[in-house]
Amino acid sequence: MVLSEAEALARLEALRQQRDAIERQIADLLLYLDLGRRLGGPAAPAQPSPDARADAPIPVPEPTPQPARAPAAAPPAPPAAAPERPPVPAFAVPVEGEAGLSETVLARRYGRAVIEAVLAVLEEVGRPMHASEILARISEQGFSLPGQDPVAALNTRLWKRSGPGGPLKRLGEAVYAPADAEEA
Repeated sequence: MVLSEAEALARLEALRQQRDAIERQIADLLLYLDLGRRLGGPAAPAQPSPDARADAPIPVPEPTPQPARAPAAAPPAPPAAAPERPPVPAFAVPVEGEAGLSETVLARRYGRAVIEAVLAVLEEVGRPMHASEILARISEQGFSLPGQDPVAALNTRLWKRSGPGGPLKRLGEAVYAPADAEEA
């Protein structure tokens, strides 16, 4: 079977799109697994039972509701000589009256606040930044990301928000800029 250059390029693009979709699904599953571990959900058995069929679907454990936890408190104010940073958005920390909201809603709000803080940092600096630089800046503002590798966790969040129509543009391996910066 001989393919023309146009056919080969079309197939290559289709395969790349499939790969991207699979990578997004893998990232989502890894995030869900990590979230489940952090919330202390029931642990999955290490080995499948001997009577389990190989083609049987793997059961997904239901997360157990946990009381809402507030994000880490903001560090003390920087010395007067340092340039003033924008304050952490008010909705990043649950306030009075939000006690009845689910942890999922609070986590989504915190995630949005992280993205807004990242955008503020990128606009303040005025140049593309690596995820590790961004993490250092938002950590100074009191934000924290869970896991053994917070830079990877932030990179995943930024990567997901850098798609078409998103607020960020991915310029390289873990390097991001505001989406409108490249258009101007």
